[in-house]
Amino acid sequence: MKRRIEVIMAVVLLLGACFFAREGARMVENSKAQTGEVCVVIDAGHGGDDPGKIGVNKAKEKEINLEIAKKLKNILEKEQIKVVMTRTDDAGLYQQSSSNKKVEDMRKRVEIVSEAKPVFTVSIHQNSYPQESVKGAQVFYYGQSQEGKKLAETLQKALVEHLDPQNHRQAKANESYYLLKKTDSPTVIVECGFLSNYQEAQMLVKKEYQEKVAQAVAAGILECLQSGQKSKI
Repeated sequence: MKRRIEVIMAVVLLLGACFFAREGARMVENSKAQTGEVCVVIDAGHGGDDPGKIGVNKAKEKEINLEIAKKLKNILEKEQIKVVMTRTDDAGLYQQSSSNKKVEDMRKRVEIVSEAKPVFTVSIHQNSYPQESVKGAQVFYYGQSQEGKKLAETLQKALVEHLDPQNHRQAKANESYYLLKKTDSPTVIVECGFLSNYQEAQMLVKKEYQEKVAQAVAAGILECLQSGQKSKI
């Protein structure tokens, strides 16, 4: 009789442990669902067979984009932000046998963004213009996205403050960029500088300046995230 009671008690304790383990796991899942993990997608523009702009100093845009994107990733991860990169090396996002590598590449980037479900996406690029004197970082957003506009304006402000207070460029709407139109989350394109301007091109290939650009973009991202949290309180 005593043995039977001990067996019954052991079964009860085991069932109770399983129940509380399941409830505990459920509580953790609910907590994550309520708080939400902050995720940002960083897109290093171009790559592979597509070098992007070629600077007056022969610098390739795709390489500068990737270096800044990696540095930005490191900064955000130190702030406990989950970062998803569309590319982490020189390769483009397409099959070599593809009949239209550019289209496949862009569709793959959109697919990565859709799967990540980020709060927003930041695409890193470099600019170019026929006149060598033109310079200055500028952020573009999809004209029909109010959230994208707010993000772009915040990043533009941070770039001016941290890189060049004499930069009078404003965040600008764009209706044609594929990535801006096709992504579900608010997306901006950060043109970090002009590779057609010798002074800016020379700065953009230096690790120290790339870090400075990444710090400026990160400052804007963090400001947006903080303002978003405050608006929910």
